[in-house]
Amino acid sequence: MAAIPPLCDFGWPAIDAKLPGVDGFTHSIFEQTGPKGLVVAFICNHCPYVKAVIARIVRDAIDLRAHGIGFVAVNSNDAGNYPQDSFENMRRFASQNALPFPYLHDEDQSVAKAYSAVCTPDFFGFNKDMRLQYRGRLDASRKEIGPADLRRDLYEAMVMVALFGKGPAEQQPSIGCTIKWKISAFQPFTIAPRVF
Repeated sequence: MAAIPPLCDFGWPAIDAKLPGVDGFTHSIFEQTGPKGLVVAFICNHCPYVKAVIARIVRDAIDLRAHGIGFVAVNSNDAGNYPQDSFENMRRFASQNALPFPYLHDEDQSVAKAYSAVCTPDFFGFNKDMRLQYRGRLDASRKEIGPADLRRDLYEAMVMVALFGKGPAEQQPSIGCTIKWKISAFQPFTIAPRVF
C-alpha cells in the first residue's frame, strides 16, 4: 500500500540516535552531518519504490557530498513479519548496491516514530543547523525508475540548502510503501525534540 508523507515542517529540529550499521559499527545520525547539512533517508530492502531508485539515491548521496551535505539511511521495518528487511538482508542490500553511506537498523522503530516517518523512501533534508528544510521526493519515479532526464528534486533542493541554508518553498512529496510497523494500531504522535 502506497503512502505519502506530509510536506516539510520548516525549521523542525533533527533528532539524534545511535543505531547499529551494516558495517558492524554503531553510528550516530548527527555524526553523518556534513558542513552544510544532512539527509536522513528512511528506506528498506524490499520496497519496489526504493529498489527502483536505489542507484539514483547512491548517485545523489555521492554528488551531495561535494556540496557539504552528509547522508545516512535508516531501515525501520518490522523484520519479524517482513524477513526481507532483516539486518542480514540489509547487509546484502548495502553490498549489492555499494551504498556509500551508513545503513542503520532501527529495530525498535523509535527513530522512525520520532521523525514521524511514513514510507520508504522518506527523505528529511536538514541544513547545517540541523533544521528541516526538505521533506520531498528524490524525483518523479515511482515503482519503476523514471527517464534519465527527470528533475533531481532532492539533489537540487539540498544544493540550495547548502548554498542558502533554506530549502525550496514548493516541494513534491515522496511516495512509497508504508513503513511496516510492529504495532498494527500504531498512531503517529507529535514530534518533540529529544536525544536517544
